Amino acid sequence: MDMTEITLKLPSAMLDALRRVAAEDDVTPGQLVREAIERDLRRRATAKTPVRADERLVAPLRALLAGDFAYARTWQDLQARLCAKGYRLAESGGGLVLISHPDGNRICKGSELGHSYSALLRKFRQPFPGHSRAWLLRVHANPH
Repeated sequence: MDMTEITLKLPSAMLDALRRVAAEDDVTPGQLVREAIERDLRRRATAKTPVRADERLVAPLRALLAGDFAYARTWQDLQARLCAKGYRLAESGGGLVLISHPDGNRICKGSELGHSYSALLRKFRQPFPGHSRAWLLRVHANPH
């Protein structure tokens, strides 16, 4: 591997700690720094990018569905209102996503519409039907 020398400025305390750890690991401080940089670069290269919907799509949907979220009394009522407009909610991880109905294409997160799963849990006082994280209701019902 071709190596290029660089100059790195560190606070004295950090340099002392680096030398101590390098001695404990029986490596040079340079090797320790290279390994740390390599780990960070690998982590960044493999990190998942957040799946965010295009705001130009979400803003009109937010307006279109605002009344449905505001006036729905139950999960079933909300789903019926959304289905009438060609959408429905589905579980995704710890929250909900809006999907097109009936084809099921993901549109955006419920929270991107301004309606997080936790807020809807509090509103309807019951978990989303079949949601694997029904226990969240207890957490949000009793935050203390």
